[in-house]
Amino acid sequence: MTKRTSAKYKIDRRMGENIWGRPKSPVNRREYGPGQHGQRRKGKMSDFGLQLRAKQKLKGYYGDLTEKQFRRIYAEAERLRGDTGEQLIGLLERRLDAVVYRAKFVATIFAARQFVNHGHVLVNGQRVNIPSYRVKEGDVIEVREKSKQIAAVLEAVQLPERDVPDYVEADHSKMKATFVRTPGLSDVPYPVMMEPNLVIEYYAQN
Repeated sequence: MTKRTSAKYKIDRRMGENIWGRPKSPVNRREYGPGQHGQRRKGKMSDFGLQLRAKQKLKGYYGDLTEKQFRRIYAEAERLRGDTGEQLIGLLERRLDAVVYRAKFVATIFAARQFVNHGHVLVNGQRVNIPSYRVKEGDVIEVREKSKQIAAVLEAVQLPERDVPDYVEADHSKMKATFVRTPGLSDVPYPVMMEPNLVIEYYAQN
C-alpha cells in the first residue's frame, strides 16, 4: 500500500486548496484550516512560508513524495539547461506514475503509484514496477492484458472530472498511451496554481 492513500485529503486541508480538483475534497465544504484553531489561522504569510507552502503543494500533488526524492529531482532540474522551474515540472510529469495518472488509467496519483508498484503497467512492452521510472518522449505505456478489466481502471476512464492533456495520447479502448512530449508549466492541467518559481527560491535559500 502506498503511504498516504487514506490520508490524502489531509494534504488538501493543510493547503486549504483542492489540489487535485476532486469533488470529494473536504476543502469544497470547509475553506478553513485543519485543527481546532483552523478557523482563526488567517495571518499574512512570510516569504519563507509562501515558498515552503509552494514546495509542499507541488510535492503533495505528485503523491506526497519524500523530501529526499523531491530534492533529488530539483537538483537534476537545476543542472539542466533552461528555466529550472519548467525543467522541474517536466521531470515530475515524466514519472511513470504521473503518466499513468494523466492517461486516466487510475483515479488518483496515489492509485497510480500503487498500480505501477503491483506490476500492472508495461512501458514499450516491458513490465516496469517503479513509479519514479522516467518516461521518454515516444514511449508507449499500457495496462497489462490481465489488468485491463480491473474495476478501478474501468471506472477511472469514465471520470468526468479531468481530461487527458495533449502531451499524452491515450487510447482507452486498448488501455494504451503514448508520452508525446515533455510539458511545460502552462501545459499541465493543475486544478490550482502551482508556483515552481517559489520552490526554486526555497531550495536556493535552504
